[in-house]
Amino acid sequence: MFSALSHRNFRLFFFGQLVSMIGSWMQVTVQSWLVYRLTKDPLMLGLVAFVGQFPAFVLGFYAGFAIDHADHLRLVKRTQFFAMAQAAALALLTWGGHIQVWQVFVLSLGLGVVSAFDMPARQVLIGELVSVEHRHNAIALNSTLVNISRIIGPALAGLAIAYTGEAGCFAINALSYVAVLAALKAMRGVRQPPPHEPAEGPWREIGEGMGYAFGREPIRLVLLTLGVFSFVALPVYTLLPVFAEDVLRSGVRGLCLLSSFSGAGATIGALVLARRRGAAGVGGEIIAGMAGMAAALAGMAWSRRLPASCFFMALVGWCTISVLAGANTALQELSDDRHRGRVVSFYSMIFVGIAPLGSFLAGGLASRFGVAWTTAGMAACMVALAAGYGRRMRAI
Repeated sequence: MFSALSHRNFRLFFFGQLVSMIGSWMQVTVQSWLVYRLTKDPLMLGLVAFVGQFPAFVLGFYAGFAIDHADHLRLVKRTQFFAMAQAAALALLTWGGHIQVWQVFVLSLGLGVVSAFDMPARQVLIGELVSVEHRHNAIALNSTLVNISRIIGPALAGLAIAYTGEAGCFAINALSYVAVLAALKAMRGVRQPPPHEPAEGPWREIGEGMGYAFGREPIRLVLLTLGVFSFVALPVYTLLPVFAEDVLRSGVRGLCLLSSFSGAGATIGALVLARRRGAAGVGGEIIAGMAGMAAALAGMAWSRRLPASCFFMALVGWCTISVLAGANTALQELSDDRHRGRVVSFYSMIFVGIAPLGSFLAGGLASRFGVAWTTAGMAACMVALAAGYGRRMRAI
């Protein structure tokens, strides 16, 4: 289950990222609470998510080109440093209690630009820190650490708000980046293809990468399915403050619990994936994840008690990781070395860039029709997506 940890560089990456991501999930939780506390408007939650994540969609094509021609380790060092600076700026602005929503928007936009390069670069780097036979395990373990941090981060956020306030949470996140920067600096002998100058112009190579990805039906099917899943299902995370405050009447405590239980479910799902010895059967896991997500969203739509909602959010987390990690593994296995950076950047572009469009729409629908009916509609769409993907995959 933990074979990838036998590689020293991956161990450094794993534990450095764990510390950093705990801080990042603290910031995600507290930032959403801050925005909802200031505005009491679900639409604003969707808009902040849109501003923070949509740059990954706009810049995704160029990011993939840049990553295919970059030193991946050096690029990740730079993106992590800029992310640390963003967290520090947010902490300083919040410290005096005069933070305004437009400032959160600007800083979220800046972090979104950084993430457009950081996420695909880290995904490619993971495969270079281990041997080829351990790549699947490394991807699954990376998903595990992301979701362990989703358990610990929101829980710590609830405690930190009580003792340090919102600004203290942002400051803790800024300090957490020291761990991953130190880990990246300590790596030695990272196996990666040498950076090279593009033989053609960037737009020609971007177009060639798109032709490669969307010209192969298995890759195209995974990417399109991921796009619909991100648009329809992932906005439930953006709506959590509305569930906590208006439906469950549990405040920031309920928000932290819902976030932590989603992380717990995702961690269990990632550990199950880590037990697999290869990529065989990933398509079936994606179908099961989408079907389970439909059931979980339906449960969230009509639950009025915090324990039941926590259970459904654990199921949401499990199903999310089944779909996302399954899609990531499938794409890396289906891509050759020359195009992998661009294909993985399309994954990040769709995963991070399409979700804010869904969040913006979901926030608007929740403002007009209520969060319950909005989430029930998301569940119905997931049923249709699972059925359509299953039919097409069998045909391929």
